[in-house]
Amino acid sequence: MNFYNSFTSCVLLLQFLELMVQPGIGAKVPAIIVFGDSSVDAGNNDYIPTIGQSNFDPYGKDFEGGKATGRFCNGRLSTDFICEAFGIKSSIPAYLDPAYSIKDFATGVTFASAGTGLDNATADVIHVIPFWKELEYFKEYKQKLIIYMGYKKATRTLRESVYILSIGTNDFLENYYTIPGGRSSQFTVDEYEKFLIGITENFVWDIYNLGARKIALTSLTAFGCLPIERATNIMQAHACREDYNQVARDYNVKLIALIDKLGKEAKGIQLVYSNVYDSLADAIARPNLYGFENVDAGCCGTGKFELGLLCHFAEIFLCEDANKYIFWDSIHYSERMNRVVADYAMKYTFNRFL
Repeated sequence: MNFYNSFTSCVLLLQFLELMVQPGIGAKVPAIIVFGDSSVDAGNNDYIPTIGQSNFDPYGKDFEGGKATGRFCNGRLSTDFICEAFGIKSSIPAYLDPAYSIKDFATGVTFASAGTGLDNATADVIHVIPFWKELEYFKEYKQKLIIYMGYKKATRTLRESVYILSIGTNDFLENYYTIPGGRSSQFTVDEYEKFLIGITENFVWDIYNLGARKIALTSLTAFGCLPIERATNIMQAHACREDYNQVARDYNVKLIALIDKLGKEAKGIQLVYSNVYDSLADAIARPNLYGFENVDAGCCGTGKFELGLLCHFAEIFLCEDANKYIFWDSIHYSERMNRVVADYAMKYTFNRFL
């Protein structure tokens, strides 16, 4: 073998070895990066002045160490389980938590804020982090990541990471259907859905231009079946509110259309739909399949109205086994249900990133 061939073989071998150790190559996902509301907030609201907090008992009672982290759950969130399923780490920290640094955030971070929505007006209801601010935090995060890793590795990490957006329910329940003279006086439901979809489209382009390529947009859940909505549905014997569920389904159709549109327009994007509507609907329809015994009330208090501080004050009425409940409080899932959601998402959505 002459010198040229030997040299060429060595170069090819080195290039191959470099590919083998680079994060994000092949099936490797280096980080899970999360935006959204209380469904994926790991405690950012702990560090802002708002009533939308859960950093107290009984929240977190089944989390590692029995610690209330600010998650609206008795334990981990679906995004924590998804992160673990990718073999990264068992939980995703909140960006505003001073106990963590860019070293921790480099493998996963959530910018989510409980109570927020796509609509800026939604965040104003209980004074939480508006959606646009979550994007600003991400831009700040990107700069920190570049300083920590170097430009080339940070760019690769951002490109290969999986981004999850879970948001939208509050725009309807806190905002559209609640505030007199608000959005409901400005938009029909269909128009408001299109307004929110437009915000989502702008967001996808924003993070795409910042380096994101693997993006999951989460559907609206069947929010007509939340315990707090069933409790007030007296005229229909506390059944799920089908009118609200129809709104969620209509919105989800528009979201799927957006995903199809952006998939054709954004070069190299891998944009997927994460269907949390069906995972909840199926758990309610077939609870025994998942080990649930209660589908219409939360574990905390009466399970009909309590969340946040009300859940704290009703702690003495806490259920014995949260694993038997789909819901932890009157709005949020139990840890077991979050695992169901994550398992469903890994099987039908995130499997393409493995």
